[in-house]
Amino acid sequence: MTNFYNSLNDDVPTPYSQDFWNNYSLFLVKQGTSKKYVTWYILRTKQYIAAYPEIPVREHQPEQVEQYLNHVGREQRLKDWQFVQIVDAILLLFKAAIKAEWVNTLDWSYWKTAAKSLSASHPTVTRDYENVLAAPDNLSADSTEVIGNKYRYKHEISELIRIIRLKNYSIRTEKTYKHWAVRFFLFHNTDDPKTLGSNDVKTYLEYLATKRNVSVSTQKQALNAIAFLFHQVWGRPLGNLGEFVGAKRPRRLPVVLSKPEVQQVLEQLNPKHRLMAGLMYGGGMRLMECVTLRTQDIDFDYRQITIRNAKGFKDRIVPLPIKYQEILKKQIDAVREQHQQDLKDGFGEVYLPDALARKYPNAPKEFRWQYLFPATRISADPRTGVLRRHHLHETSLQRGIKNAVKKSGIIKRATCHTLRHSFATHLLEAGYDIRTVQELLGHSDVSTTMIYTHVLNTPGLNVQSPADML
Repeated sequence: MTNFYNSLNDDVPTPYSQDFWNNYSLFLVKQGTSKKYVTWYILRTKQYIAAYPEIPVREHQPEQVEQYLNHVGREQRLKDWQFVQIVDAILLLFKAAIKAEWVNTLDWSYWKTAAKSLSASHPTVTRDYENVLAAPDNLSADSTEVIGNKYRYKHEISELIRIIRLKNYSIRTEKTYKHWAVRFFLFHNTDDPKTLGSNDVKTYLEYLATKRNVSVSTQKQALNAIAFLFHQVWGRPLGNLGEFVGAKRPRRLPVVLSKPEVQQVLEQLNPKHRLMAGLMYGGGMRLMECVTLRTQDIDFDYRQITIRNAKGFKDRIVPLPIKYQEILKKQIDAVREQHQQDLKDGFGEVYLPDALARKYPNAPKEFRWQYLFPATRISADPRTGVLRRHHLHETSLQRGIKNAVKKSGIIKRATCHTLRHSFATHLLEAGYDIRTVQELLGHSDVSTTMIYTHVLNTPGLNVQSPADML
């Protein structure tokens, strides 16, 4: 590989000699790149180098890489895997070939995961489409049984979805109820689900408790879904089911990070993910509430963030941490600059929910509606095909926090939602009343918030262990 590295050290103009690319092909294979993709990796690398003809590749900095990826992200024909391939090709060039000193300062994982497009069933785009009977993808393969080429319970489930959407239930509830309805039908293996009755429901709930060993909350969730099906869809209330075997597994306490642990996790994140995680912890936000924030939702004067259309279709106000105000202003400026460039390139449109785009035709291109954390590239709306810059895919932040927890050496099973648990717990520790915490979390019932009071019930801390008395 000597010739390969020598050619890199020479400040020759691009494109490099054929010997360079021949050696680079061998180098890619040694790095584990599949032979059938080597040609594509070379093409991606050539395109990147050619974008900066006046700058020798060894003098490139992270700014050049980010600028190029932002530019490529506006290519509407580019698929997710192709964008990831571009990122990977550039990473191999600088990390394994050139061995640039700055290579680890750029979060390559962020660029890969942030390029993921939204699916047709994604919570932020799926609810605007009411014709559930005509769309087979409304019945996902993981929750239905396929016989021949048809969905066995397509009509019953489509009817269920229609009523759920008429009542404006969340997409999460829709998926959950659909899941339990199908499982209930399959358990009894019936061709006509409407013949099932209360005794069949009771039998299924006992099966979940005795055979599946589900938790109390899971059994209750199944009951709620089936009860909704009978009452709201079929017009046959279940009534009193009588006594049946209930689940015995207790409800677990939420995983909570201490304040030093939260700080450790935040320090391991890249700047973009650190800001998002900081807002989630600082305001008690859910994952999707954070990634779908719009620029207009930030109020610096009142130091608050407006969470719109949250769980239960409710709006609420959460505090804006003072420590993130300046960083947020820079983030909004970056979004504004990106949006202006998108408009010049003929894009700049964003998804609007609840038919707002039809009511206000110009709103999708207004800056105030742009996502606070936009995706790294423009992609097609999975339902309409319209080219838009959607919000950052939630898996990007999920993976970032998972890696940060691992790097921190924390052995707790911490996730994005753990930051919300920690927010509530730390407020109660600081002396805030539970009603205030309930309002900030957006809980309808204070009993849901009561689970966080376990931090106030710590008699063991005031008792000396007999082991210390020996």
